[in-house]
This record gives sequence, C-alpha cells and structure tokens, in this order.
Amino acid sequence: MDYSKHISKTSKARNPSAIRALMPYMNCKSMISLGAGQPNPATFPFASMTLTLKTGEKIEIDDELFSRALSYDLTAGQPLLNEWLCELQRIEHNPPVKFDLSIGAGSQDLLTKALEMMINDGDSILVENPTYTGALSFLENLNCDLADIPTDEFGLVPEALERILANWPESNPNGKKDQPRPHCLYTIPSGGNPTGISATLERKQAVYKICSKYDILILEDDPYYFLQYTRDRTPSYFSMDVDARVLRCDSMSKILSSGLRIGWVTGPHALIERINMHTMVTNLQPSGIPQAMTFGLLEKWGHQGFLDHVDRVADFYREKRDEFVECLNHRMKGRAEWVVPNAGMFVWLRLLGGITDSYDLIMTKALKENVLAIPGLAFMPQGNMNNYVRVSFSNVTKANMDEALRRLASVIDKEAAINGVKIEV
Repeated sequence: MDYSKHISKTSKARNPSAIRALMPYMNCKSMISLGAGQPNPATFPFASMTLTLKTGEKIEIDDELFSRALSYDLTAGQPLLNEWLCELQRIEHNPPVKFDLSIGAGSQDLLTKALEMMINDGDSILVENPTYTGALSFLENLNCDLADIPTDEFGLVPEALERILANWPESNPNGKKDQPRPHCLYTIPSGGNPTGISATLERKQAVYKICSKYDILILEDDPYYFLQYTRDRTPSYFSMDVDARVLRCDSMSKILSSGLRIGWVTGPHALIERINMHTMVTNLQPSGIPQAMTFGLLEKWGHQGFLDHVDRVADFYREKRDEFVECLNHRMKGRAEWVVPNAGMFVWLRLLGGITDSYDLIMTKALKENVLAIPGLAFMPQGNMNNYVRVSFSNVTKANMDEALRRLASVIDKEAAINGVKIEV
C-alpha cells in the first residue's frame, strides 16, 4: 500500500532526533557511549521496586529492568513489554499482515498523534455520530471538517458510509465543494463512547469492504474491546486487515489501571514510524516505571493469565450493567429510551417528555439535584442541539445508581410538565 497520501505534511516533515536515533545502542553492553546526555543512575535514590497485588502476592521487579526503567529508553517503549504486547496481538487478533507496535502514555496520546499524522489543513475526516468527546476536542484544533456517519444499535451504518463517499463532495454539506474525499475513518467499535454500542461482525465486514473500495484508513480506537460481556469477542478490524489499512489503539486504562497511562498502537510500519517520530520530538518516550510495573505483572501472569483477568473484569462490568438496567427500568421508563449495551460502561439515553435540548437540563437543573451526567452535545461532531445524555455505571453502587436515576427522573418530570407533556410510566 502507498501511504504517502495518508500522511500529513506536518508528519512527513519530521525527521528522527539525532540523539533519540542512538537510543537502540544505549543498552548494548559492548558500546561505550559519549553521545546522549544520559544521567548517571548512581545519582538516583531508588534501589528496587516491589508490587503487592490485591491477592497478597508480591512481584519483585527485576533489578536490571528497574534500573533501565529509571533512565531514558526506546521511543516505541520498553522492548520486553513491546514484544509481550505484539504477541498478545498475534494471539488475540491474528492479523493477516505484518505490523509494528508502539507504546504511549495512554491510548489518548497515541490517538491524537495518529489523527495529527493523517490530517492536513482543510482535510475532512469520517467520524461516527455521536463520537468520543476527547477526539472531538482535539480535532477542533486541526482545522479539519468532520464528515459524520450515523450509527444505530448495530454500530456504524455502512450504507450511510457508502453514500457519503460515493457522492462526495455533494454529500458533505459542511465541507467545501473542491474538498478531496476523506481518507480516514475514526471509529470506536466496542462499547462505544458515548453510546455503549458495539459494531457487529457483519457491520465491520461491510465497513471494511467500503474502506478498501475507497482507500480509507481505519483508525480503530478500541479501549473497551476487552470489556465485551461475552467470551466470544467480536473480531476486530485489525483481525480482518488484509490490506494493511487499520491503525489500532488499545489501552490498559480500563483493565489494569487508568493511572498507569499505558496504551499501545498497532499497524503498518510506515504509520507507526511517523507516530514514533512525533514522540521523539514531544514526550521522547512512554514513562519507564509504569512500563516496568506493567511488564512485571504481565510476565507473572503470562498471556493466558492476562486473558483470564480481562474476562473477570468484563464479568464485573456486566454485573454492573445488569444492576444499572434494573434501575433504569425502575426509574426511567416513559422518561427516556435506551439500548442495553453489550460492552463497556455507558448507556446513551434519549430523553422523552418533549425535551429537545439536554444541555441546560443536565448542566444546570440536574447539578442542582446533585447528580452528574454528560449532555449529548459533548459528543456531536457538528455541535447540534439534541436530547441525549450519556450515563455511566462503572463506578457506582446499586443504591447510588437508583438514587441518581431517581433524581434525574425528577428533573425530567419537571421539564416535561413545563413542556405540557404527561409522562406515561
């Protein structure tokens, strides 16, 4: 595949850092370095690291690994962790083409670098409607046009994607008439944020076929992949990527710890190389200590132990989902509509009662009742008014779920009364 048209001018202009380019040689024991200004570890006060798991087990981080973690290291991440994650991708996704992998300070770090790599000023990018507010906030600063594709309970709608690409630019009322067709699709296929919806295998296959037809790169942002509630996880775009057009972002935030800030991006060498160039000139590398902690745990568990762990995490959130749906059925019937998610930690509510704009209701009236939710406006590519609300069940007890929804129901009832609409419970 020719990736030149997919890489922005800014990304193409980046060259390797003269110092960072020497990092692969720094840990070669036969090498005498007079190059990079590597601080002397003798001045570091830290001697060793021991992790205590909730099971009571202790993990002694290997002294050599710990010492290396305290210093500058490779841009793409600690080699032992990088290879462990590569093997995880082979086990879980079995991609049909060769790939490279880079570790970042959380998948958000890598996601924003990937977006910047693929978008020139004035370009258009395909996004789901609704989509992740963190991506929207970043895209707002790139001077690009968002070509939004509708979603439903089965994920992104392939017919809508085909229609906008086949009829471009007339199909894009928000763009310029001479604007080139988009060459990247940004999608959150599992337990989507904010909808909680997961794309079916059939939808993914259809979308991939369309992207292949029009030479579209797929930026697969999949932090909730391992939070699918069934053991038979829906295959990823990465697993069907015969064209090498998928750039996949994964995260440890939802399955080990969000504070570790460990994410990884997998995809074609030409694209991973550009992301690494970005890292070289910004944050240099992912933090060494979180990588050492993560590898120490993963090495102890092994790949099967890790997969057993994510199954337990998915079971935990499935139970949370079930409790939340029970509370929704109790408090929100007649006041909202929703689709029960099969992954992740979100439910996307469409408010009833004649409500057309959820923003003031959530940001003012619900806050006064001491309940937090996110108005749908935050997730809309075109910033249009709507009656949706994102609610999350991930970190709330069942009693607090019920109380929060009782408060929200009260706010909706008052708004419906103002609108002259009777709530039918």
